[in-house]
Amino acid sequence: MKGENKMLLQILKADGTAEREKIRAMKERALQENTQITEDAAKILEDIRQNGMDAVERYSLQFDKNPVRRIPKEELQAAYEACDPGLRTALERAAVNIREYHEHMLAKSWEYRREDGAQLGQVVRGLERVGIYVPGGTAAYPSSVLMNAVPAKVAGVRELVMVTPPTQNLSLPVLAAANIAGVDTVFAVGGIQAIGALAYGAGEIPRVDKIVGPGNAYVAAAKKLVYGQVDIDMIAGPSEVLVIADGKADPKYVAADLLSQAEHDRMASAVLLTDSMELARRTAEELERQAQQLPRFEIVRESMENYGSAIVCRDLKEACLLADLVAPEHLEVSTENPRELLESLHNAGAVFLGHYTPEPLGDYMAGPSHVLPTSGTARFFSPLSTDTFLKKMSVIEYPRQALMPLGEDIISLAQCEHLDAHANSVRVRLQER
Repeated sequence: MKGENKMLLQILKADGTAEREKIRAMKERALQENTQITEDAAKILEDIRQNGMDAVERYSLQFDKNPVRRIPKEELQAAYEACDPGLRTALERAAVNIREYHEHMLAKSWEYRREDGAQLGQVVRGLERVGIYVPGGTAAYPSSVLMNAVPAKVAGVRELVMVTPPTQNLSLPVLAAANIAGVDTVFAVGGIQAIGALAYGAGEIPRVDKIVGPGNAYVAAAKKLVYGQVDIDMIAGPSEVLVIADGKADPKYVAADLLSQAEHDRMASAVLLTDSMELARRTAEELERQAQQLPRFEIVRESMENYGSAIVCRDLKEACLLADLVAPEHLEVSTENPRELLESLHNAGAVFLGHYTPEPLGDYMAGPSHVLPTSGTARFFSPLSTDTFLKKMSVIEYPRQALMPLGEDIISLAQCEHLDAHANSVRVRLQER
């Protein structure tokens, strides 16, 4: 597969082969699994399961060089007050938008009654206790605190327990965001030991029902291993953006949006799908110019060389078909009439319509959570939302007159499956006088 140039943004013409090789490379990057990391995580988790807080403390000192500690609410309030006023305002505005969006989508309990008197419905309740993992150190993301915690609070989660690595100087913005979001309890503990403590309970760190939030490869492996013991949000892969653009798109905007994902890490993917060779060329030139000014240029360079490209399609219909094959985490539609394409797009974590809806708007401020399915899993996974933090119970209530007409049918089905006691459970009621 040869590109037309040696610039950061390789240009390919869709020919039925070249573009599918690029898509395959994007998907396969997420399948790379370090078996040693998984084995290490399994050993540490088993130690924590058996030895509780003693093991958690030991690993915290070994890996993070600091003990586990509970962060009091007074420290969260102090962090909020010490936070840069402009950043604090931005966090508060983001929290309002996230809360408003998720209040609109919150599922409610419901019931209906049939003519025969049967009453059916569903009870929707928030989970009792949820753990939120927040990376620390150089990778501190206060926005992720809001994007996980605010939907959980809207869903009615009784207790939110946040864990973050016990670095010497805990991130003030992260603690301020926890204060804004109403996180109930915060512990300075990170890594596999934090996941184990949340999954099994350790000392004063309570066992939770679900663990959400991003982390490094060790955290991701630990979350995958404790699934079933607790629920988790998803196994997040490398970040990605797909931009569908026509010839009228601004190459300066398109290049900037591709770079906004490429700077995440060396495994990130940024791909342009367009029906215009001219736009592809101009975007490649603009991306080259903008990338040189970025402090994370080396990360961008490796990301673009391995997983970035501009694919020139025959038309926008073909671009939409390719987008559905990729099922990207972020999908931007930068065309003259973006809503016309929405009906043709089925697989994406989040869709950004129009020239003034860049992906970072969704990362920080629009309202939907930025916790999205990656690596093609948008074919069957949905973004984190209030639904992530809800549990639902079916409710069934039949009076005698509603059960009687169905009795023989139930008995027939039970006998077909050789479950005689099931059949008898109904038969004894049919025999009532």
